[in-house]
Amino acid sequence: MKAILLHKTGKPEVLKYSEVPEPEVGPGQVRVKLEYIGVNYAEILSRKGLYGWRPKGRAYIPGMEGSGVIEAVGDDVDPSLIGKPVMVGTQYGCYAEKVVVPVSQALPAIEGFTMQENAAFAVNYLTAWVALFELMKTQPEETVLITAAAGGVGTAAVKLCAAHGNKIIGLAGSDHKLELIKQLGAQKALNYRSQDYGKIIRQEDGGVDVVLEMIGGKIFKTNVKLTRPFGRLAVIGFASLDLKKWNPLSWYKTYRDIPRVDIATMSHQAIGIFSAHLGYLLKNPQRMLQSYEHLRDFVVKHNIHPVVGKVFALKDVAQAHRWIESRQSTGKVLLKV
Repeated sequence: MKAILLHKTGKPEVLKYSEVPEPEVGPGQVRVKLEYIGVNYAEILSRKGLYGWRPKGRAYIPGMEGSGVIEAVGDDVDPSLIGKPVMVGTQYGCYAEKVVVPVSQALPAIEGFTMQENAAFAVNYLTAWVALFELMKTQPEETVLITAAAGGVGTAAVKLCAAHGNKIIGLAGSDHKLELIKQLGAQKALNYRSQDYGKIIRQEDGGVDVVLEMIGGKIFKTNVKLTRPFGRLAVIGFASLDLKKWNPLSWYKTYRDIPRVDIATMSHQAIGIFSAHLGYLLKNPQRMLQSYEHLRDFVVKHNIHPVVGKVFALKDVAQAHRWIESRQSTGKVLLKV
């Protein structure tokens, strides 16, 4: 079968379209013939060698999620699952025509979603859901600040909070993304590169109650100061980090921009700071399934659909990575098998 192999770290061109053996199905597993594959910023960091939650050694097939149809099952798995459409979540292996995962990581496709939307759902929506509603317990009357609000997780967060009844302020680094953020349900959209958004929010809103933080650096520090007493901030990404191992000048900037918690500041402001990475919860499938079921019921009730931004062919995965790194992308970027 065809797959993308990562032999070494580096620029997008290190991702090689290759012929590899078809994965075999073991006990408790299913093999899924993929139709679409979600591209995540975490996979860009993995390609650069900057991501901790990645397999040991190389070469390996990257890719954390996708959608497709179960075509084979292990001896102890219900054979009636063959032919069922599913969405897949895993640590790696989805940049391929087929992937093998534990049956618990092949979730039933959501009825009413296209296969593109199913591929765009699991990682982004579960991340936003867990951070906003399970960790930070966001209430409908609260004001929510969402950074990188035009991206995959950001658009998910805006749609979820809009359905929940929150006042939403979305941040983006390009003016062309601001209108999309408003169309998705945000009352305000600001450019954190060209506007003093912190001053605007303090003057017009008096701060915020909840922050979904995905950028780091100065943005993180500003957002901590914007959080009102009894407010909460969750760190789920570090988009501003740009470590180049061959460039020592980037080492200090990366170290400086990593979000850090100051307990004294938190106590003086009476705020909470959280962090979440769902990958580490794959070893607790019951807990993950519980979160997924709550999320699924919510999006079905409110008729929420993921935003698919752009679709590339599997062999053009390098172009997809470059598109996301250009910071021009909106919504979820997919690969088509």
